[in-house]
Amino acid sequence: MPVPLYEAKAEFFRMLGHPVRIRVLELLQDGPMPVRDLLAAIEVEPAALSQQLAVLRRSGIVISARKGSTVVYELAGGDVADLMRAARRILTEMLTGRNELLAELREAEVAAE
Repeated sequence: MPVPLYEAKAEFFRMLGHPVRIRVLELLQDGPMPVRDLLAAIEVEPAALSQQLAVLRRSGIVISARKGSTVVYELAGGDVADLMRAARRILTEMLTGRNELLAELREAEVAAE
């Protein structure tokens, strides 16, 4: 029995639901990076990064290539970078709304005094 699309989407977003995976995807938006650079930028244990890279690789979101003794990762397609940019825009809008609400609450508090 095929999986309904909404369940496949939920599984996709669960797969993205780890801070290290998100950070890797953000970093790879700028182009391919060797593992050593990812490690330096993310500052996690090598085993932890390796585990999260494996999840992203199995999902098909990133691909890897060996260049000598170096493994380089890159996004499998531009849609992932678009998704990361869209998430940033959505979060910015959400936080802007909260800041506006906070300012209104503070103004109301001052007026009540």
